[in-house]
Amino acid sequence: MSSLFRKKSIEKITAEAAAGNNDGHGGGLKKVLGVKDLTFMGIAAVIGAGIFSTIGSAAYNGGPGIAFLFVITAVTCGFSALCYAEFASRIPISGSAYTYAYVSFGELVAWIIGWALILEYAIGNIVVAISWSGYFNNLLEGFHISLPGWLATNASNAQLGYEEALKAMAAGEAPETMTKHARLGYDAIMNAPMIGSWKVILNLPAFFIVMIITGLAYIGIKESKKSTNLMVIFKLAVIVGIIVLGFFYVDTDNWTPFLPNGFGGVLAGVSAVFYAYIGFDAISTTAEECKDPQRDLPKGMIYSLLICTVLYILVALVLTGMVHYSELKVDDPLAYVFDKLNMNKIGYIISISAVVATTSVLLVFQMGQPRIWMSMSRDGLLPKKFAEVHPKYQTPGFSTILTGLIVAIPSLFISSGFMTDLTSIGTLFAFVLVCFGVLVLPKMNQNVARKGFKLPYINGKFIIPILVLIMTWFSRGRINDAFANLGHEGFQEVLFLVFMLIALVTAFFSFKNSFSFIPVAGALCCLYLMIEIPAISWLWFFGWMSLGLIIYFLYGKNKSKLAS
Repeated sequence: MSSLFRKKSIEKITAEAAAGNNDGHGGGLKKVLGVKDLTFMGIAAVIGAGIFSTIGSAAYNGGPGIAFLFVITAVTCGFSALCYAEFASRIPISGSAYTYAYVSFGELVAWIIGWALILEYAIGNIVVAISWSGYFNNLLEGFHISLPGWLATNASNAQLGYEEALKAMAAGEAPETMTKHARLGYDAIMNAPMIGSWKVILNLPAFFIVMIITGLAYIGIKESKKSTNLMVIFKLAVIVGIIVLGFFYVDTDNWTPFLPNGFGGVLAGVSAVFYAYIGFDAISTTAEECKDPQRDLPKGMIYSLLICTVLYILVALVLTGMVHYSELKVDDPLAYVFDKLNMNKIGYIISISAVVATTSVLLVFQMGQPRIWMSMSRDGLLPKKFAEVHPKYQTPGFSTILTGLIVAIPSLFISSGFMTDLTSIGTLFAFVLVCFGVLVLPKMNQNVARKGFKLPYINGKFIIPILVLIMTWFSRGRINDAFANLGHEGFQEVLFLVFMLIALVTAFFSFKNSFSFIPVAGALCCLYLMIEIPAISWLWFFGWMSLGLIIYFLYGKNKSKLAS
């Protein structure tokens, strides 16, 4: 059992990294990133499909009150970002939460979190690629260019669109008045070529953009940095323009009621809103390419999170003020509201910006995943091939190509659907472990000068128990109902009871050991957001984790560098 929780030493890691020893995850990569680059990279990862797409479904469920959800999510991510910053300052190497868990909890937990990060980066990028394809097709339509339906979507979405079109036709609706989704699905089903009994329906734009982005990530960090910075400047200019222009068309009557479905309706958008924030931690995967990671990584994370939160809240208020929230369940809500106000040219600019925004997200995630694998390979948990650094481009070449294929091929066939929820679970899980990980970090020598960010200590001895008791009091009805109907209760309520048990245990140990408030609050907030995600996604998550454990026990456990 002790071998499962063997830990890496911070002192050894930093010493090896400083000496350029790859076993310590040092050397081989270009150090070209500064605070501005890291901030832009964080903005690139956060402002993408969330602000241009998933914000619509969240607003449909929660109304104007989703502005609160962005605040809640930002505070949760803020606690996590501070914990990430503490780790990044003390362990300035690639690997993100995986490496941090290796130091805090040991090898098995590190493997689990590394496996979970594949959900965040690789699988999450499938959703982004599909979103990119949708905006790209909208953009082409603006220029009167249309791809065949069977080359612009996947079979699942095509079938749904086809069924919608049949219902509309049965009601006497003309094809030109149908939704884009219905027209695309009908075209795909009716005109798709056949291979035997299989209709060939492929999302070709999603595939090609992933391969193009993979090529850019393969060529080098310097090229990726320049591309990211340019894309961020453009999309920030467009979003600020949307906010300023949109406020002139806000009808405050649309903000009443502010919480049309209560706070439960707001929380129904957890996955959609949190999905918007995943990725700020991708900055920490580039530690070895930072000029001064201990100083610059924490600043980049916090600056990007603050900027993105302000923009998201303002966009949410403008969006729900321009039209009634019930109209926003569309794939392109920002373009939709301006089109409805007959400002089609603005809609085209938004579509262009959406394509640029999602492209930048793809680029950051396609850079992040290979560096996680590179770190895991250097530790012996994956084959050595994953750690190979290209001699010319100085990037993890094999891992970058493999990541591209893992994202590009499924994006041809898969519907985004529950992928958003699954990705959010993987990310929140990583955040929980990073927050709790701060609590078990070795104490720093007070006589040694500390460089970089230091997490402020706020004594949670009384604050955490009081907050948990207040929450227990307000949730007493839900707790009583869950216990009374335990044998017939849904999976969601079982998760809630598990959360309450973890919260009470955490409160007890916070009182006993005077834990720092910030990491405990971050962990509990992330855990609460996790239980609001639909149960089916949890079952898939447990299946994914089980597969990862099988791989670890068959390969990683015995091949680990710490096993020798």
